[in-house]
Amino acid sequence: MWVHPIISQRASKGQFAGLYSDLRAHPPRFFNYCRMSVATFDRLLGELRPALTFQDTNMRRSVSPEERLIITLRYLATGHSFSALHFEFRMGTSTIAGVVRATCSPIWMRLKASVLPHPTRQQWLDIAQGFLERAQFPNCIGALDGKHIRVKKPPNSGSQYYNYKQFFSVVLLALADTNYRFIIVDIGSYGSTAVARILRASRMGRWLKSNQLDVPQPANLPGSTGPPAPYVVVGDEGFALSSQLMRPFPRRGLDAKRRTFNYRLSRARRFVECAFGIFTHKWRVFLSPIQLAPQNVNVVIKACVVLHNYVRTYEATPDEDAQVESLPSGSDTIQLGRSGLAGLRVRELFADYFLSPIGSFPSHQ
Repeated sequence: MWVHPIISQRASKGQFAGLYSDLRAHPPRFFNYCRMSVATFDRLLGELRPALTFQDTNMRRSVSPEERLIITLRYLATGHSFSALHFEFRMGTSTIAGVVRATCSPIWMRLKASVLPHPTRQQWLDIAQGFLERAQFPNCIGALDGKHIRVKKPPNSGSQYYNYKQFFSVVLLALADTNYRFIIVDIGSYGSTAVARILRASRMGRWLKSNQLDVPQPANLPGSTGPPAPYVVVGDEGFALSSQLMRPFPRRGLDAKRRTFNYRLSRARRFVECAFGIFTHKWRVFLSPIQLAPQNVNVVIKACVVLHNYVRTYEATPDEDAQVESLPSGSDTIQLGRSGLAGLRVRELFADYFLSPIGSFPSHQ
């Protein structure tokens, strides 16, 4: 057959033909279906339309930009297989796969500059103000963590993708702000690689270490006349301590000063955990292993990172709840080089400040 009889009825009985107009007439149902409002969908479609418009031929008509975007959002929002979408939209399985790939790539390429830009110095200061107001952690420019994205074991990959949680994955390393938006991301590292090693090898880590991110110069902590403190990133025990990255004190033998510091750091670090929770529960393709080749998995992750920031920018509510995924703590024993020794001094500076009267907050005594 040139076209299967089931597929030939796509224009009259396909899910897009039967539901799209009705969903637009009922905005709450449209939001549940596409994970975004009608206004945000229309704005997104307007920005992507040139890349999603293809030429009709004498053999058949091309798939419209609206249908391409709906199919892609439905795949990302549900994680349904291409075979399942084939029956829902009455479109060939290979065509569905091509539509998703051809839509995810423009989402990343056309929108990353607007929703995932390189922060300016003023934007870093605004992020730091957000952490001061919402987490009571001054001079903090982001919360850093890694998320393991489940994948099907790639052929001939050995144990490269097998992580300490005992499943196959690629790693999304992300720096997040207090609005649960991603600031900088690193995508596609092997699941077997530790997050500290991923950070060290990534462009993000090199930029942070060499101060190429236009981070503000060290400044006095609010109300303090002591030595200026650098602007830092906060992470969990899986990262190495440095003057640019704060991690908790080891859990053994904590005194009041160190316990207070760990509490403040955990308040700041929860924002990246919440960001990952919002990310995975809006785009449910990440709740089960992704049945794609690694290079295509990276394309899907990039598109969802951009869509996450896009939706958070245009329609997020300030108090949106999120399910926080708790990650096991790493070892408390680390090797300290020069940057680690400098990090010890910076961490003690923050710890002394939090225990002082000017650094305490009555509601959290």
